[in-house]
Amino acid sequence: MSGTAAGGSVERVRTALAAAGHPDTIVAFPDGTRTAADAAAAVGCDVAQIAKSIVFRAGERAAVIVTSGANRVDSARAGAILGVKLGRADPDWVRLATGFAVGGVAPVGHLVPPLMLLDEDLLLLHPVWAAAGSPRHVFRTTAAELLRMTGARVAAVRM
Repeated sequence: MSGTAAGGSVERVRTALAAAGHPDTIVAFPDGTRTAADAAAAVGCDVAQIAKSIVFRAGERAAVIVTSGANRVDSARAGAILGVKLGRADPDWVRLATGFAVGGVAPVGHLVPPLMLLDEDLLLLHPVWAAAGSPRHVFRTTAAELLRMTGARVAAVRM
C-alpha cells in the first residue's frame, strides 16, 4: 500500500505516533474499519471503545471532535466550547483540510493542527482504538495518550 494516498496517510500517523513517543500499534484490517461498528467488529471490542474523529468546519480551519463510537456529537455544544461556529464538512473538504479521507481521519498526523476536543466519555474506557489514516487501519491507545498527543480539551460533547 505504500506509495498510495492511504499509505502516505498511514505513514504520517506512524510518524506522529513515533514523534510523540507512542508505540506503533497500527493494525490493518483488509475488510475495513470505515465506521465505528466496522472497527469494533474488526478489533473485537465494544463500539464505545472506538475513538472516532468527527471533522467540522470552523471557517477555513478543521475542528476535530474525538468521540466515543457509541456517541453522536452535539455540534452546537462543541462549537460553544471551542468558541466557534461549526459547520458541516464534506468529504472533499475533510481530505483537503486534514489530509485524511472520511473513515480514516486520525486524531494525530494532520496536515495543519486542527481545533480539538476529546469526548469525556472516552476517559472511562481502556483501551481505545482510533483511525490510523485510512479506512482499513486503526491504532490502540488510551484516552490519556490521545490527550497528551493532541493537546485536545476534554468536554461533554455527546447529544
